[in-house]
Amino acid sequence: MIQFISNFTNQLTEAKLIGSKLLDKTVNKDVKNVIICGLGGSGIGGKIASKLAQSRCEKPVVTYNSYSLPAFVNKNTLVIISSYSGDTEETVSALKEAITRKCEIICISSGGEVKEIAEKNNIPVLLVPGGNPPRAMLTYSLTQLLFIFEHYSLMNIDSLDEINNSISLLDKEEKDIKEEAKKVADQVKNTTVLIYTDASFEGVGTRFKQQLNENTKTLAFANVIPEMNHNELLGWQGGSKSFSSIFLRNTTDNSRNQLRMDISKENISKIANSCVEIYSKGNTEIERIFYFILMTDWISIYLADIYKVDTIEIKVIDFLKNQLRKH
Repeated sequence: MIQFISNFTNQLTEAKLIGSKLLDKTVNKDVKNVIICGLGGSGIGGKIASKLAQSRCEKPVVTYNSYSLPAFVNKNTLVIISSYSGDTEETVSALKEAITRKCEIICISSGGEVKEIAEKNNIPVLLVPGGNPPRAMLTYSLTQLLFIFEHYSLMNIDSLDEINNSISLLDKEEKDIKEEAKKVADQVKNTTVLIYTDASFEGVGTRFKQQLNENTKTLAFANVIPEMNHNELLGWQGGSKSFSSIFLRNTTDNSRNQLRMDISKENISKIANSCVEIYSKGNTEIERIFYFILMTDWISIYLADIYKVDTIEIKVIDFLKNQLRKH
């Protein structure tokens, strides 16, 4: 996993070349709403992208991670199928249903059944390199989503510029990112981590949680401001030194939410083992998103090293999938 994260900006460079080819094709359909289907490492890009779209897109963009599509999905819906392996059974099911409903469909995958079904039905597929852990390929799936948004004129965005600027930022900050990530890992080690973000960065917080689950093999939880102020903040009265909190913050966060974070941090720091703040860097929201993804990926790796666990191993998930195939 260290190798994958070390190649983060190289992945972004390759991903933009894949996505940029989409811009040469014409769009024949004006979609009314968008749904992004995917789970786990394949689906988290959709959650991040849908939050990004909330402030930029005039059409509804939602994510869905189950077998069946919501009732509103119809021929005017753009269905984006994101399955790295191409064999995620829930996403394959959603793809088949989208075809039945005559939706506008585009797929992101490395192959598998998704590719087979798409080619049979003349559905475009953005093919990404295969054979790797899906969570290590977020650079590819999220980048393709940005190009899809631009391709369908869903957002006023220049994907090439955004990715190039993100690459420059991350290459420049690489040393400092790794140093801060290692420091944070030392601060929260041997505790259960609770992650908090502004609501607009919910997908980034969820991604961090997933990386701690999969890479570090620990429980972690993510919530957003202001929602957690109405419930979870009280839950900290039952907290202890076995918990730590990490606030992922932007200087551009909603001003009231920034105040809420300050007050919440003051309260939590009296109870938790440690209460850490990490501020993003970057001139645009997309740059800040990629900054946080790389930073928190490294935190998960440094914690895995402290805990002496195998970051790649997913035996319990493989067991679950094998059992499902028997039924």
